[in-house]
Amino acid sequence: MKKLYFCKMKRYTFYILSMIVVLFFTSCRFQKTLKNSTLDEKYKLAIELYNKKDYNRALQLFDQMMGAVRATDKAEDVYYFYAYCYYYQKDFTMGSYYFKRFYSNFPTSARAEEAMFMSAYCNYQNSPLYSLDQTSTYDAIKELQLFVNQYPKSLRIPECNDLIDKLRAKLELKDYKVAKLYYRMGDFAAAAVSLNNILKDYPETPHKEEIMFEILKVYQRYAKESIPSKQIERYTKAVNAYKDLVREYPESQYKSEADDLYAKSVTELDLLKAKQ
Repeated sequence: MKKLYFCKMKRYTFYILSMIVVLFFTSCRFQKTLKNSTLDEKYKLAIELYNKKDYNRALQLFDQMMGAVRATDKAEDVYYFYAYCYYYQKDFTMGSYYFKRFYSNFPTSARAEEAMFMSAYCNYQNSPLYSLDQTSTYDAIKELQLFVNQYPKSLRIPECNDLIDKLRAKLELKDYKVAKLYYRMGDFAAAAVSLNNILKDYPETPHKEEIMFEILKVYQRYAKESIPSKQIERYTKAVNAYKDLVREYPESQYKSEADDLYAKSVTELDLLKAKQ
């Protein structure tokens, strides 16, 4: 038993030592190639490192070659792998930039379609939580839509549409949260505008019923807390919002509460009109 254990330890130690030797010589080769080698030698080692998923060191070599290969037959490959090195290291900002440069510099390449998609996909990956700045989200939607227009028969179209839907859902959620914040702050006018804009900007939203109910609730509360001279107008908007809701969703899950808000609005309208 001890002999078997000793043999296993010996093999493991040999493996570790072998790996250290390999890494040492690979590192020496990398440093030598990085500092003083021909373009062909740098390209060969860069591809070798890239295929081993050593993207950091491959990137350093590709970076040195970027200017030198512009007029050579290696230019397309270097730009292509350079962009992917950034992508695989999750630097999606730089990845998007260099994929965009690729399809700008090589528009007739067989890889141009892939690069255009990857530029948009990097922006998709950069899209943050809904509560943060959504510049990358808007950029991703714009680029994905450009891709769909440029390559309408691409096999990537279903994926593009799915990604656009996810990004738009995030923007919709952000707008909805903003509207709810306005409501909690008592800025009912801004809340009403925001909710109506969601229906206008996202007509296919799966949350349409809920948003229509929220509009009714906002108008009723807005009217209730308004000065008397504005109440008739705003209770009327609440009544109309109720009618829109029940016309669209006769069996709405919010109907009980909506009926109550409607009844209160009609009662207040009748009282206000009687005073005139």
